[in-house]
Amino acid sequence: MENKITVIDSIDAYNKLFGLTTFHPLVSVIDLKQATRSVNHIRISYGIYALFLKNSVSCSIKYGRRQYDYQEGTIVSFSPGQIIDVEMIDDELAPDVVGLLFHPDLIYGTPLADKISSFSFFDYSELESLHLSEAERAQFLDCLARVKEETMYPVDSHSAALITANIQVLLEYLHRFYDRQFITRHKVNSDIVARFERELKAYFQQPPQTIPNVAYFAEKANLTPGYFGDLIRKETGSTPKDLITLHIVSEAKRRLASTNDDISIIAYDLGFEYPAHFSRMFKRSTGQSPTDYRISLAEAN
Repeated sequence: MENKITVIDSIDAYNKLFGLTTFHPLVSVIDLKQATRSVNHIRISYGIYALFLKNSVSCSIKYGRRQYDYQEGTIVSFSPGQIIDVEMIDDELAPDVVGLLFHPDLIYGTPLADKISSFSFFDYSELESLHLSEAERAQFLDCLARVKEETMYPVDSHSAALITANIQVLLEYLHRFYDRQFITRHKVNSDIVARFERELKAYFQQPPQTIPNVAYFAEKANLTPGYFGDLIRKETGSTPKDLITLHIVSEAKRRLASTNDDISIIAYDLGFEYPAHFSRMFKRSTGQSPTDYRISLAEAN
């Protein structure tokens, strides 16, 4: 039976779910060891940002059709619009979990609002949680303590700026830690890149119905598009979209050089619905239209 959706669109809604006290309406540093209510077998629709560090016991979290284990020493993060299923083997009243919750309204008009979209781990951490070293864990907890300290002060004209600045520092650290994790997983990531290259070639071995997008190849790798995109970019220096375009252009050049096929036929065979779209993409990438490219080859020979 599918769990009923519980909407968490405020800090107080989350705190009430676990029986915690709300000290600030837009931000909260939480410690679930202080929870007075057990929460399990629940589907949560997040309307706030959330980051959690789990220090003990396994918890299975389902995001969409995928499931992953949220194990000891890992961080997961959620952003507004995500729906998460939480399933624990045993009910646990006070799990050893600490974290940060903040409402989008908190960062409105602050430098963090302009930067928040660059913290791409909010889009992929459901499938690829961050594993912290002891030193990284200490830095994470120190950042939480600074945010919590600011929330304990009476609200004044400096509160929002100081709280969001400290949150941004925390997010910058997590960004750094994820970069470190990409580096330490180079072997695994290289295998994913190699598989992407094989899947990309295989996709065009038969005339495709449409141009593949990044989500298609991310699904093949069992990763979210955000995590997949960052992994490919860090390993190759190019985005998956750029590599897809590069492959299409390479195939187009081969067809233009080795056949007399009409430009529109080549475009359709490469998955373009409209030949004009193919011509624009080709010219953006090569500086020449397909026709001009074919003429230049003929002149060179």
